[in-house]
Amino acid sequence: MTQPNGDQEDRDLKARLEALSTALKDKRSDPQGAARDETEAHVTRTGQAMSLGFRVLAEFVAGVVVGGVIGWQADVWLGTSPFGLVVFLALGTVAGFWNVYKLAATTSSR
Repeated sequence: MTQPNGDQEDRDLKARLEALSTALKDKRSDPQGAARDETEAHVTRTGQAMSLGFRVLAEFVAGVVVGGVIGWQADVWLGTSPFGLVVFLALGTVAGFWNVYKLAATTSSR
């Protein structure tokens, strides 16, 4: 025995399925949909490039700042006024460049 309500629900579901199928076909044949997907991909690539750029900047600046702070503090403790700052600032700069190099090497191998 079939219920009258069950038949109505089946017809409603089939009608919704037809409407969704038609809408999906329209979306797939929409030429602006492809352009929109391409624009979204471009925005994603731009965001990833900016993220990488900010990370490179942060790696380099952090190395220089940490080296400078360590050198300055070593000069305060040891009383060797510009020598500790100069040496550790140079080491921090080298460390910053090294971090940027490692980051670029891993990014290019992907």
